[in-house]
Amino acid sequence: MKVLVIEDEQQLLNNIKDSLEKEEILVETAVDFNSAIEKALIYDYDCILLDIMLPGGSGIDILRVLKKNNKTDNVIIISAKDSLDDKLLGLELGADDNLAKPFYLAELIARV
Repeated sequence: MKVLVIEDEQQLLNNIKDSLEKEEILVETAVDFNSAIEKALIYDYDCILLDIMLPGGSGIDILRVLKKNNKTDNVIIISAKDSLDDKLLGLELGADDNLAKPFYLAELIARV
């Protein structure tokens, strides 16, 4: 399994990466909008873990780009923005799940 983690908070990114790798999952990372778009469009992933608030742009815009380019990677939004409107918008744009921060890493692994 190959996962792209798009997260700008370095400590959380490292914790997620370490936890996934312990499960023998191949992990790639992106810390800003531009690098995330580049990787998401060039490569195929089994799952993308997507933060909404990123340097240089929004995770919501990444979802729009993925949809426009007919990318079918599974997407789990991981965000501190947990209003119902934010969750519904993400799901309408093609996200498969939404996990509000803070979350337990074991729950994230189970969802992946």
